[in-house]
Amino acid sequence: MNPFLRSPSAFQRTPVRAERPDPKTSAGGVVTLRLYDPLDSWGEWWGISAKEFVAVLDELPDDTREIRLLINSPGGEVWEALAILNALRAHPAKVVAVVEGVAASSASFIAAGVDELHMMRNAELFVHKAWGMCMGNADDMTKMSGYLEHEDRNIASVYADKAGGTVEQWLDAMAAETWYSADEAAAAGLADVVLDAESEQAQAVQNRFDLSVFNHAGRRATARPGPKDSSAEAEAATGKEGAVPTLKEEIAKSLGIAEDATDEQVLAAVNEALEERADPAAGTEAAPVTTEAVTQAAAKFGLTVVDSAKLEQWQADAAAGRAALDRIERQDRERVVDEAVAKGKIPPANREHWLNLLAADPAAKETLNALPDELAVPINEIGYSGVDPAQPSNVADHATYKNWSL
Repeated sequence: MNPFLRSPSAFQRTPVRAERPDPKTSAGGVVTLRLYDPLDSWGEWWGISAKEFVAVLDELPDDTREIRLLINSPGGEVWEALAILNALRAHPAKVVAVVEGVAASSASFIAAGVDELHMMRNAELFVHKAWGMCMGNADDMTKMSGYLEHEDRNIASVYADKAGGTVEQWLDAMAAETWYSADEAAAAGLADVVLDAESEQAQAVQNRFDLSVFNHAGRRATARPGPKDSSAEAEAATGKEGAVPTLKEEIAKSLGIAEDATDEQVLAAVNEALEERADPAAGTEAAPVTTEAVTQAAAKFGLTVVDSAKLEQWQADAAAGRAALDRIERQDRERVVDEAVAKGKIPPANREHWLNLLAADPAAKETLNALPDELAVPINEIGYSGVDPAQPSNVADHATYKNWSL
């Protein structure tokens, strides 16, 4: 029984529908899909399956350039949601998720994983750790725990890719079973836009709340990937020196030209500015700015002007060092997995799977090391009472379990 369908009225199923836009949304190539049910591999009355969703996705017109995915779902099976998310990511059209009621559990990472996430005013988003059911002995329970930890990190990576921060930070938010209003989701970096239901116009996303009570106090408080914050606060918080703009970038910014302008463009802009400041009545002229002058000015601020050829050499050396480090890390992963195979923790057939898993998530090494030795060695069961071993039997293995994480 699907835990989200407890009353007879809940079995009133809302099919996924692909619609052409009506006149009030007349922009060509925009279609709407509705995800208004639990996510369940059985589909039909139990909810929306990935198979059903992808079938509708395949029916979209070839000229579809944008998909509006309207969501009001309590979530459901992790793998069904991942299949739906990756089908949307693979579609050539831009995908904009619009949470109209709630995007909870696995529906939340579908919403966060597409191109844009819009939330209607008063809509909610809910994140939590995966759960499932297992039947078997202690080894089966240990294995199930490892599976759930893996699923948690996989889900947390979707939120981290969207909003910034680390996987560990988002695991904390999931462990706390955090609810986000539309504004809170926007402040945390999960939502891109908060929509006014009456005017249907997007409002600019601003962090107007003191979110210190949350594990992630807004988008600016997370360690977002990309350019580093050069502020003193960021340096104190991380213990690392922030990125310092180059003198050329500062000069370009002051002159109102692009920060990636060439040296010649910067010098020309400086000369032009100095000419404008020259006093013709006094008969003075501004001296042209040379590379030597810029170098001397940089020295006053403790900066150094680097020759472009030398910079390219440094970058090449850094790339070579990165390649060497990647090689060392790959060799370490192979050593760890080969030791696990030798100890019987995993079968040889799963070697490549674990190598790929460690490459994507180094923390999976702890899960692998925690597995008991000889776990992968086949164990011959000593018959079942009343069952003829020579005859076909449908008696279930006592260690059978179903992982339907929500």
